[in-house]
Amino acid sequence: MDSVVTGTAGAFVLRRLGTIMEPEPGNPNEVEGVLNPAAARGPDGNLYLFPRLVAAGNYSRIGIARIQFNGDGDPIGVERLGIALEPEAEYELRPDGRGGCEDARVTFVEPLGSYVMTYTAFSPEGPRIALAISKDIFHWQRLGLVDFANYHDSRDPGGRDDKDASLFPVAIPNPSGRPELAILHRPLFPGTRPEETAEHPATRNVDLNRESIWISYCEKGPAGDPLGRFGRFASHHRLASPVSPWERLKIGGGTPPILTRLGWLIVYHGVSEEDGRADAGRHLCYSAGAMVLSSEHPQVIRYRSTQPVLTPELPQERSGTIANVVFPTGIDQRDDLGMPDRFDVYYGMADDRIGAARLDLPEALPHGGLAHSPGAKV
Repeated sequence: MDSVVTGTAGAFVLRRLGTIMEPEPGNPNEVEGVLNPAAARGPDGNLYLFPRLVAAGNYSRIGIARIQFNGDGDPIGVERLGIALEPEAEYELRPDGRGGCEDARVTFVEPLGSYVMTYTAFSPEGPRIALAISKDIFHWQRLGLVDFANYHDSRDPGGRDDKDASLFPVAIPNPSGRPELAILHRPLFPGTRPEETAEHPATRNVDLNRESIWISYCEKGPAGDPLGRFGRFASHHRLASPVSPWERLKIGGGTPPILTRLGWLIVYHGVSEEDGRADAGRHLCYSAGAMVLSSEHPQVIRYRSTQPVLTPELPQERSGTIANVVFPTGIDQRDDLGMPDRFDVYYGMADDRIGAARLDLPEALPHGGLAHSPGAKV
């Protein structure tokens, strides 16, 4: 186990539990790292991870592994069970031989009675959001790329790079009050990658329609479809924009939304430029923050941490395939311990390993958490 280091943001505290998965020596599927896992409880009650396994040439598959716990209920390792998805569809393969199924999130979607995986397909056009569905968490059927309608200003998210997608587990009220399935995602419009926004001054105007996490609502799919295929996501609304220094260059999704007594909890990521480096060049830092959305109106942010709950501090987080990265993607509510206010968060460490950290929900939301402001400068 790693030494315990604690990150805080108001009353939200994330306590590291240790590194639970790292590349297996001699495994060609993992020579460039294991990272950014989805997490979901199976029908058998066990917890399964779906890590991104990176082979030579940044060729990524989505694996499946069962979490191992110690006597206190803390995650301590994994049992590898094989591959959940590997690049096969044309939208997962590139002409140069590269390809990828990357950075999965898994949600049990109650209206469908199925697990749904959102993941990044490394398509010939760039990263796109794809879907797969499963009844038993072991066998997955592709549903294809997510179909997005145009934005209100006719920018087409279906033709844009997009990442960091996760689904709500239940239908939620759309802006008109009608329950619909919804997805959180982060369209990558030109000029909004961290490497590009780093070129701007420290105080700059934020393009709120671009540099943001979005929530989009799904039209009803084909009638009688036994797979529960999704229709088009046709209604898009900006959820959150960069507002704090630790997320100045970019924000993006993280763990799938999970309903708590305080609202919908999300552990998301933000990117800043690291200070105090003696060597030349720009250095990015990926940190994690907490966000709570209204349970009745999930477009409303009730709380958002002004400081990160987790920043790269351990050697495994500061040195790896990409230095200075903690990237949350999986979350597990510890109902199995009779502790519904306890959550284990699984995250990528420097794009090389997987760590776990624990968050205990505070009694009440802290005062002073920020939502985005239309006139925000960061």
